[in-house]
Amino acid sequence: MKVVALAGGVGAAKFLSGLIEIVPPEDLTIIVNTGDDFLWMGLYICPDLDTVTHTLAGLSNPETGWGVQGDTFRCLDRLQQLGGESWFRIGDLDLATHLFRTNRLRDGCSLSEVTAEICVRNEIHCRILPMTDSPVPTLVHTDEGVLAFQEYFVRRKCEPVVKGFSFEGVELSQPAPGVMEALVSSGAVIVCPSNPFISIGPILAVPGIREAMRQAEATVVAVSPVVEGQAIKGPTAAMLAQLGHDVSAAGVAAMYADILDAFVLDTRDEALRSRVSDLGLAVRTAETIMNSAQARVDLARAVMEMVP
Repeated sequence: MKVVALAGGVGAAKFLSGLIEIVPPEDLTIIVNTGDDFLWMGLYICPDLDTVTHTLAGLSNPETGWGVQGDTFRCLDRLQQLGGESWFRIGDLDLATHLFRTNRLRDGCSLSEVTAEICVRNEIHCRILPMTDSPVPTLVHTDEGVLAFQEYFVRRKCEPVVKGFSFEGVELSQPAPGVMEALVSSGAVIVCPSNPFISIGPILAVPGIREAMRQAEATVVAVSPVVEGQAIKGPTAAMLAQLGHDVSAAGVAAMYADILDAFVLDTRDEALRSRVSDLGLAVRTAETIMNSAQARVDLARAVMEMVP
């Protein structure tokens, strides 16, 4: 059975590292958020694509979930000594990926083509696709004005109060080659445990993707990124509260209800089962906090067991 996963961020990467243990790589396509992408010192940075590829290649830093294990920051330290900005932490080994990607893009390759090359060189055998080949940067509307995503997320550490989001140019974008075909031909579509606003939201905003998921014959399952009203990682809970949503897994399920068939709650949120089922969704509880390699596999297996 063909499986598609929508992904963004560290939580998704952890889940995917379990999923590839039970789904043959040739049957798995991962569609990754690129709203986080931005230019840094003239280099084209793709944080979510890199987090997913580093994790599936066994290269990611286990302490942070991002970056390269054992990396050093001598280049960044020297840049700071020269008066350059160093708030975005790019490691020396990580820098190689950004140099490679930027040069290939300048050669005329598309982002999806470069991503495929990076996967081959990292011996990743599943298919990883950017949601679109077009730049569609996430803009965060806050009580301090509109901020570029990395300015809000990394430099300001999510401190400004969020009023909303927009994805610049998304209405003119198209799904990357292979995205729509993967959705149409899949037997299961999994929405990874990612932030619904800044990781999954940009993917669903690309014209055609959300509608394709509504009409898909595949079983569409989402995994909650919220446990007992708290985000497993990142600002999801704060964003839910600031934007007037129910700060719970049920609140996340409601955001996706039009595209889902099933939803996975953490075992600690069993009390929310009826609220999620009232949305017309099948519900399962599982351990969603992935604090070991086995926990990642167990969660992936629980999700796949919801697919007929």
